[in-house]
Amino acid sequence: MELRLYDTLSKEKRIFAPIDPSNVRMYVCGPTVYDFAHIGNARPVIVFDVLFRLLRHLYGADHVTYVRNITDVDDKINARAVRDFPALPLNEAIRKVTETTAAQFASDAAALGTLPPTFEPRATDFVLPRADGKADMVTLIKQLIAGGHAYEAGGEVLFDTASMPDYGMLSGRKLEEQLAGARVAVDAHKKNPADFVLWKLSSDNEPGWDSPWGRGRPGWHIECSAMSAAYLGDVFDIHGGGLDLIFPHHENEIAQSRCAHGTSVMANYWMHNGFLQVEGEKMSKSLGNFVTIRELLETRKFGGRKWSGEVLRLAMLRTHYRSPIDWTASALEESQKVLDSWYDVIGDDTQANGDVDDGVSASLADDLNTSNAIARLHAIASEARGRASGLPQIELKRKLKSSALILGLLHRTKGEYLANDPEVVIVDQARVDALIAAREARIPSEMRIRDPYAIAYLRGDSRELVRVVALSLGLRGLLQVGKAKTLSPHNFSVMRNQKSHAWNVLPVHLAFDVGFHRTKVVSRPLAQSSARQGEKTYHESQSRLVHAGTLSRNK
Repeated sequence: MELRLYDTLSKEKRIFAPIDPSNVRMYVCGPTVYDFAHIGNARPVIVFDVLFRLLRHLYGADHVTYVRNITDVDDKINARAVRDFPALPLNEAIRKVTETTAAQFASDAAALGTLPPTFEPRATDFVLPRADGKADMVTLIKQLIAGGHAYEAGGEVLFDTASMPDYGMLSGRKLEEQLAGARVAVDAHKKNPADFVLWKLSSDNEPGWDSPWGRGRPGWHIECSAMSAAYLGDVFDIHGGGLDLIFPHHENEIAQSRCAHGTSVMANYWMHNGFLQVEGEKMSKSLGNFVTIRELLETRKFGGRKWSGEVLRLAMLRTHYRSPIDWTASALEESQKVLDSWYDVIGDDTQANGDVDDGVSASLADDLNTSNAIARLHAIASEARGRASGLPQIELKRKLKSSALILGLLHRTKGEYLANDPEVVIVDQARVDALIAAREARIPSEMRIRDPYAIAYLRGDSRELVRVVALSLGLRGLLQVGKAKTLSPHNFSVMRNQKSHAWNVLPVHLAFDVGFHRTKVVSRPLAQSSARQGEKTYHESQSRLVHAGTLSRNK
């Protein structure tokens, strides 16, 4: 199958041809771990996980190397380290902060159903020359100075953008058009406004490493040049990240890497995911719509409920990765319904050993067209529902699951999915029965309810309740548990005229658990009328049960 990817550098969709098919190499810029990651951070994590899965599917799991870095050098991290660990040396305090925040990010990424990258290097481990000889930042800066691409000025080492004639090709910004201000630092000691920092001196209250240019710390861009070269070589296949990284970060990565290694490219394909907004507005703490992955997973801040990672993932993938996405509660609700329906199809016994659907594969091979792939999954699920039983249905269920797995979806059984839903309460029926038995044992025999109607009602067994009522009213031939039988308006009226306690709670169960939605028991108007009657008498029946000592009111 031919894989086509949109390349930001060439601005066209190109056929993907790896440098070495036995080792396809991809680098993606990871998070700056100063706090919990927000939902915008989740988009590249999910998008490039899908690409990682697709590459593994096409070339083999052992033939793809995926590197996603962790940035643990940042002014916000420094400030938090000083605040949280004032008694520790700053470098140690920073490590303690970032160990915690990196673990938080890893937990969030796992909850989103992502595979761990092959390597996840930390920037601070690649500042100084390493014992294993892998690329490091100080050595790269030395090479740039030696090649005439960097210079020292004002206590800093800066990259000389004028030394690279085609600087700005990725973003389309010509060097002569670069103005100081917008994302370009204003400094008098720069040769050109677009020149950027490779190394800067550190004060006593800032993290620092000893270097040929004094105790200092690296600039932001050099870390990715070092870590990508350390694991993927001077030139590799794919470099990914968010659209906001094109300039200046990725532009400067290209300049550093090409000039340090003397290559014509850094990566052969540059991929960028689009922006995310929340409910039609830019996400911002000042607007009150800033939401983290952890808040979506564990609080009811967004949409009034907690959401599973799989729901978040599907909601993200319903929009093509290069398009802007509007993150809304309604989109999450729709994604929840979709997953519910798909898990209803695959059930608990489906094994993920079916063939991946050609339509799903073809959609993903067309620049990760996840929206088309999801449409195809809907079609497979619909076809599986239309098959009553037998081998064809089983094969369709397995195809649905295997195809969804490339998207990182349907990796559980239905039971596991329900257990993982943070809003689902799993009832231990054996424990409930034991508690009921223990409670009944404490009630004097003369106060115990032996009425089968009440027992069925208390247990929440609406079908048993209907069965008991039907049998008691002589309707044995008209209503059987689990089967659709027609109940005429005349016989329904007979039941309605009964003055038993069971009738007081029957209408709601009959109308909604056995009624017009799934059987021909009653007509829609009659069922709705019965529901209203049941709602009216529900509280009366509950009061009688409380009085009898079999229910306790919630306080």
